[in-house]
Amino acid sequence: MSAELRGRRVLVVEDESLVAMLIETILEDLGGEAVGPMASVDEALAFLADGPAIDAALLDVNLAGRQVFPVAEVLQAAGVPFVFSTGYGEGGLPPPWRGRPTVQKPFTEAGLGAALQQALGLTDR
Repeated sequence: MSAELRGRRVLVVEDESLVAMLIETILEDLGGEAVGPMASVDEALAFLADGPAIDAALLDVNLAGRQVFPVAEVLQAAGVPFVFSTGYGEGGLPPPWRGRPTVQKPFTEAGLGAALQQALGLTDR
């Protein structure tokens, strides 16, 4: 699996520092590179406004009580694939966002890697 994410830059939008550190470690183990983390919607939007080169994003749905969907809209418009991260699973997403690759917290390295591969179109799933 690590070869699949090698060299891929993944924006991490996560407000819990321990979870963000875990994600960074997992991405490194999978051969990818974590960009960020960004801890708020505003921080992520400001970062994306500069047009950074990223291959994908991992978006925590709830950032200190604010939903991440404005960031998802910018990524979608730019054609950047993304994965939602949430304690509620895909069923907790509003209908327009269901069907996107989603990992439920707590997640595993294998689950996160599989979701990112799916988002990047690297699997048949």
